[in-house]
Amino acid sequence: MPTTESADLLAPVATLSKDELLSDYRLGWESRYASLAGRKEVFMGKAKFGIFGDGKELPQLAMARAFRAGDWRAGYYRDQTFMLAIGELTLQQYFAQLYAHTDVEAEPATAGRAMNGHFATRILDEDGNFKNLATSKNSSADISPTAGQMPRLVGLAYASKLYRQNPELQQFEQFSVNGNEVAFGTIGNASTSEGMFFEALNAAGVLQIPMLMSVWDDHYGISVPAEYQTTKQSISAILMGLQRDGEGEPGFEIFVVKGWDYPALVDTYQRAAELCRTQHVPVLIHVTEVTQPQGHSTSGSHERYKSKDRLVWEQQHDCLVKMKAWLITEGHATEDELLQIESEAREVVKATRTAAWAAFFDPIKQERDEVLGLLNQLATESGPESGVQQLVDSLRQNPTPIRADLVRTIRRALRLVRGQRSGARRNLLNWLDQAEAENADRFNSYLFSQSEEAIGNIEVVPARFAPDAPQVDGREVLQACFDANFQRDPRIFAIGEDVGRIGDVNQAFAGLQEKFGELRVTDTGIRECTIVGQGIGAALRGLRPISEIQYLDYLLYAIQILSDDLANLQYRTKGGQKAPLIVRTRGHRLEGIWHSGSPIQMILGAIRGIHLCVPRDMTQAAGFYNTLFRADEPAIVIEPLNGYRLKERIPSNVGEFTLPLGVPDVLREGSDVTVVTYGSMCRIVLDAAKQLAEVGISVEVVDVQTLLPFDLEHIITDSIQKTSRVLFTDEDVPGGATAYMMQQVIDDQDAYRYLDSAPRCLAAQAHRPPYGSDGDYFSKPNAEEVFDTVYEMMREADPKRFPAIY
Repeated sequence: MPTTESADLLAPVATLSKDELLSDYRLGWESRYASLAGRKEVFMGKAKFGIFGDGKELPQLAMARAFRAGDWRAGYYRDQTFMLAIGELTLQQYFAQLYAHTDVEAEPATAGRAMNGHFATRILDEDGNFKNLATSKNSSADISPTAGQMPRLVGLAYASKLYRQNPELQQFEQFSVNGNEVAFGTIGNASTSEGMFFEALNAAGVLQIPMLMSVWDDHYGISVPAEYQTTKQSISAILMGLQRDGEGEPGFEIFVVKGWDYPALVDTYQRAAELCRTQHVPVLIHVTEVTQPQGHSTSGSHERYKSKDRLVWEQQHDCLVKMKAWLITEGHATEDELLQIESEAREVVKATRTAAWAAFFDPIKQERDEVLGLLNQLATESGPESGVQQLVDSLRQNPTPIRADLVRTIRRALRLVRGQRSGARRNLLNWLDQAEAENADRFNSYLFSQSEEAIGNIEVVPARFAPDAPQVDGREVLQACFDANFQRDPRIFAIGEDVGRIGDVNQAFAGLQEKFGELRVTDTGIRECTIVGQGIGAALRGLRPISEIQYLDYLLYAIQILSDDLANLQYRTKGGQKAPLIVRTRGHRLEGIWHSGSPIQMILGAIRGIHLCVPRDMTQAAGFYNTLFRADEPAIVIEPLNGYRLKERIPSNVGEFTLPLGVPDVLREGSDVTVVTYGSMCRIVLDAAKQLAEVGISVEVVDVQTLLPFDLEHIITDSIQKTSRVLFTDEDVPGGATAYMMQQVIDDQDAYRYLDSAPRCLAAQAHRPPYGSDGDYFSKPNAEEVFDTVYEMMREADPKRFPAIY
């Protein structure tokens, strides 16, 4: 196994100067004191929760010295020292995040939306456009789920490979300099037990990308020691199969270094990063004998599960204690010099903590004083019997109010004076309206893009058809759409299982790898989670990926990373980052338990922040792709699986026409009942509508087209206003997407006002459909069931005209 002593891959690093050594020592102690102070702030009630990077200071300082402009980080919540060292975090910002300061200037990583230790750099300007990322030090936005940073890390590194190997991308200088950028990943030893970690490492080894993965090994995962976590209790030992056989051979380079050995750490990271950067060889650095002085977090004490011997060992092997001894032994500094540095570091942290708290709390105190003034006025006008004065006294006595306390008090006060008319009440209402708008921006904004490239800003271009346009297979419409867009924009590429050589299992990419090359249309292994992650990371770096999930059922492998990472990326950075990834998949009406293809309820509940397109045919799908390629927001497009061989006409502007999202399409006009559906169910409902017309029932069929966003123009309610009845139907489970559609229409659009009959839902059975055409028929809604359901609705209204059938 290569180690820092035995690996001689590159020349030794230059010796650091005394000033550089002492600068690292100072920063290490500032970070340590920040961790210690942060824990105290939580216990004092000034913060809700704390998780800190104490014990990891030296490895992170060494890593920072190898990190260059243009590089990227995908890490986890203990990397505060690293972020301080690269200049992308200040101590005041560190405490601002601990206090959940909602000002993006004070807390630029998440604007108080993520708990402390979740780091990010703002890669977008105020207009939502990418900055020059080739000249900045970049950190993708952290997430809490263990190993959740790994799929995205693959994509961040993969982008460097594309920028280096694809000449068409050389023009995009704000994103890369010849692919010289390294993607640095960090993770705790226990989290390497997650499947995403192994999947990501395997993918990186196959792809041969510049991914430098650091494992901080402190022997524990909260209270669970390594013997329960890792075979052989060593991640580097069990990953030796990844070790490449020699220079130029595929695989990883693996280093093992102790977390308290400062010169070895610096040397290791310099060697590893240079190898990664120049040769695009992925590297794993296993940093062992790391300590965690304060335990896992403020939720508990590590004295409960660590032995006395272990606690003594951790004190002796504290990396800052070891660095101090090394500096003195090597003659770089005296003990008095180092004690002075430690003392100054403590004072710096104390001052910045105080400043951060004042910056956070003073505006709230000012708002509290405003509210007290308004409430006092209300109490005077309403009299002592109103009870308002008690609310005033309670708020005044609260030493550390939050904004929720102010709004809560105002709402309760307004209850007490309901029905009264007074100037004080109006003033309080005006204050509340303004506060609600400000708090909506603080806590609810930027779920989606607010840039000029937001979905709603993309020009709608109608499809044009030549009079002699031939009828072709639906897949050929998609193929022509992708062909045109790949020619138009060299940033677009597609990855997924079987998309390359055979052109995907349904042939929509047929011939495109041969035409555009393997870098643009690329086969992957069977690894849905990192196929999506590869797309997220590449999209963060300015590319326009399509990550294909072969069948909708397989989205479950990737749903966690879609939900926890992609869906809330803009939200958790308050518009600081974006990743306009398109996830292409297919579903509906395929037979069999594991290819039933309509788990829409699960998707809807998990991906708010990602658009969900459910086209009924391939021309509609092409229109959505054209829109999404021009927008800067992520989306999932579910193509109808049984439509690839159905005949459609190719638009003459197949790569240019666009469809708006959130605008349903009325497929058939009617006057008696509105039927709302999407995807493959459209043809079934249209068939049923034709049969219903034969018995005198006029059905209006509405295809929602997209479930997220949903009917922004209230077209469905307009239809219900005409018909007074509505049926929602799809292939999901009962209470799934049909219930979602009903809620959107009846609740959000207030369509209940126009109903003469109870709204109805027709969904699939609660189980997955069995194999075979009979299994499909008896498990999912069919034309006869749609007919019977609509007929019964009409029979309730007019039983004489529509007598019982059965």
